[in-house]
Amino acid sequence: MVMNEFPLPGGIGVSHLRAYDWEAEDGVCGGSPHLHLACTEAYVVTAGRGAVQTLSTGGYAETPLEPGVIAWFAPGTVHRMVQGGGLRVTVLMQNSGLPEAGDAVFTFPPGVLADAEAYAEAAALPKNDQAAKRRRDLAIRGYLPLREALLDGDAEPLRSFHRAAVALVLPKIGDWVPRWQAGALKAAELTGAHLKALADADGSHLDQAGVRVATPSNPDGYGMCGRRAEYDIPGVTSPSGGDALDQEGRR
Repeated sequence: MVMNEFPLPGGIGVSHLRAYDWEAEDGVCGGSPHLHLACTEAYVVTAGRGAVQTLSTGGYAETPLEPGVIAWFAPGTVHRMVQGGGLRVTVLMQNSGLPEAGDAVFTFPPGVLADAEAYAEAAALPKNDQAAKRRRDLAIRGYLPLREALLDGDAEPLRSFHRAAVALVLPKIGDWVPRWQAGALKAAELTGAHLKALADADGSHLDQAGVRVATPSNPDGYGMCGRRAEYDIPGVTSPSGGDALDQEGRR
């Protein structure tokens, strides 16, 4: 393997977020609720304070965020980053390349979720504060009824949202598989190859040692949860190593 093909450890994706401080209709400042269908996500809190609100079939939870806290959530967990003051988070995302290809669905109202074209238009990557806020507010309008139902002990609306999310991403799965194979799976298989070589007293792969450095390709983009500094890591954003991103897949 050529050294410049080395992904980040485990083929993960990394970005930095400054949580939105716009107030939503429920009086809370923060980002756009959404879920991922195939990826686990982690927040490493580096500054400020806030919380992450989560919805799962087990109920509603609000987890405080402050420097030193790491919070992570499995696929299917609806999450909403809440701003409490200067909140900054480093995001670690499993399966780099999949979220960029659309493994993220906003909690838009059911009518929007049922129409793929309407969903794509509403989820499009914002170009300014007003567009980002409109997208966030639409996600909040779908999120609040899901949360209220869970607080009443009814998980069926959330399960219905899960079904709608699966239907939306179904056409993309054929593209996700080679991205996963070229990223996270390849990284795991490389460890297996190294272990086998070491067991055979072969350390030739150590000749490929070195360091790579990346700086943000977009230091102040509009993400789902806040202003986002993102990185293009060659070899993991797509099977060809390029940067093929769907607008609705951006965090």
